[in-house]
Amino acid sequence: MLTLRGVSKRFGSRTVLRGVDMSLNAGTLALLVGPNGAGKSTLLRIMAGLIPPDAGTVERGCSDTELAYLGHDTFLYGGLTALENLAFWERLHGGSASEAALMAVLKRVGLERFADARAGVFSRGMAQRLNLARVLLRAPRLLLLDEPGTGLDARSLATLRNEVTALRARGAAIVWISHDLAGDLPMADHVLELANRTLAYAGPAGSWPGRDALSAAAPAGGASC
Repeated sequence: MLTLRGVSKRFGSRTVLRGVDMSLNAGTLALLVGPNGAGKSTLLRIMAGLIPPDAGTVERGCSDTELAYLGHDTFLYGGLTALENLAFWERLHGGSASEAALMAVLKRVGLERFADARAGVFSRGMAQRLNLARVLLRAPRLLLLDEPGTGLDARSLATLRNEVTALRARGAAIVWISHDLAGDLPMADHVLELANRTLAYAGPAGSWPGRDALSAAAPAGGASC
């Protein structure tokens, strides 16, 4: 579903990524991990086609309309209601979902009571849930998530994880940058670890060398990456 070969990226004189090679099959969830500044968000944006690599190739096994990206910006229109935001995005992608279908998606993320509230007054967590509803509406085949749990309470985070798991079960390929690595790692099939501007590890989550250190740190409150 997603293949990168020799992907490199520079910003001015600074090399951010160098020679990144990886592939991801359908029905697979990969956590993208690494320290702050390692280039995780940059790599995810390259995967999404939002910025081009300076070298290498990116191949996606889906059309642009089958790809969904959820980043730090919610891309919501504050002057529109939750329902109007979903309707706008649906029309933008050439869809024609009924109001009942839009309401059903809002219910899945716990926002049905706020369908007629303007998105501009939403908390960060509510805005993120509405952004998730936008993604769920498209039922993407390739889903790219940049710390989607930011601002979510425990119940909303459980909803996020359940919905992502369901998408994977339906065959979606997912790359997830996590802010709660201890909580999200059990979901993962693979880990992609960035270090020294390239992938230091790309393989099964169960064999990831950082797993043992993470488990040892968990009693002290978990770890994030």
